[in-house]
Amino acid sequence: MKYVDEYRDPAAVRALKTAIHHTVTKPWTFMEVCGGQTHSIMRHGLDQLLPPGLRLLHGPGCPVCVTPQEIIDGAIELATRPQIIMTSFGDMLRVPGSTGDLTLARARGADVRAVYSPLDAVHIAQENPAREVVFFAVGFETTAPVTALAVRKALRLDVGNFSLLVAHVRVPPALRAILSDPDNRVQAFLAAGHVCTVMGWEEYTDIASEYRVPIVVTGFEPLDLLEGTLLAVKQLESGRHEVENQYARSVRKEGNMAARELIESVYVVADCPWRGLGVIPGGGLRIRPELSRFDAAKKFALALASVDACSECRAGDVLRGLISPNECSAFGTRCTPDSPLGAPMVSAEGTCAAYWRYGRRPTPVQGAP
Repeated sequence: MKYVDEYRDPAAVRALKTAIHHTVTKPWTFMEVCGGQTHSIMRHGLDQLLPPGLRLLHGPGCPVCVTPQEIIDGAIELATRPQIIMTSFGDMLRVPGSTGDLTLARARGADVRAVYSPLDAVHIAQENPAREVVFFAVGFETTAPVTALAVRKALRLDVGNFSLLVAHVRVPPALRAILSDPDNRVQAFLAAGHVCTVMGWEEYTDIASEYRVPIVVTGFEPLDLLEGTLLAVKQLESGRHEVENQYARSVRKEGNMAARELIESVYVVADCPWRGLGVIPGGGLRIRPELSRFDAAKKFALALASVDACSECRAGDVLRGLISPNECSAFGTRCTPDSPLGAPMVSAEGTCAAYWRYGRRPTPVQGAP
């Protein structure tokens, strides 16, 4: 398939593997930020191609996984109100709150619907004028433009029974939080190419300089990830700490200005809780005060109470890169996709789900050693 096969070429994989092995002279630890990248690494066995001294950690790159439990509890509480139709992406329906998930709430009678787009939720609101429709809006900067577009559409069509429960988060502040952690081991990042396609990479420049860490904006195919790794290793070995853009076919320094303007027209940057990382300054988005009628938390006076996470689940340590999923005693025994204890086992981008799906023994790229 054009634009895919050329980024999975076995000969090119072998060449990049050799280049990485020839470049590394010291042990280094780096982290890929995106859950999609994590799954690609596991699926193609890319971590098995790296030299022994190069350690790969998996970051908080799954927006479903980092959504804090108290917000999920808030979504479940709203869903139980008879006048509300709760909508969201399918992954969110099975993420555990403190007393169940949205799928269980639906089984008990709540009107909970999985949709492909928040624009579908606006349409549901138009079809049900006597009901309130809430879209549970999660995701990084990649999904924020379309939820902003839904608000703009509802505003233009005067759909007064539509609102968002917002749990959008921003990636750059999370990198700062990881690097500021006393237990941090990350020496370089592979940044998420889809986030940077929207937002650009200007915000990463200060992070790279302040914390003296290379940041390489990277795509999602095997050659993208191996080339990003090579660029990061070259910086580490030479003592440089810059932002490089491996994913130039999609990412520009300034990002997508139309998408950024759309986000800014609906949202403001705000402090935000992340599962496993705590409250991160500037770590999320909130609806602008002048659009508060579309803010479900305010519209329905929703009180979000902090809750204690499951003591068995070490999702926070996984999301911070402190452990791998198979270092959690519950992984694969008390925590499986059929009975998940935490979000990283539920989401299609979750690290625990990747380890489970690929058996902790990933299959190498066909034709690669």
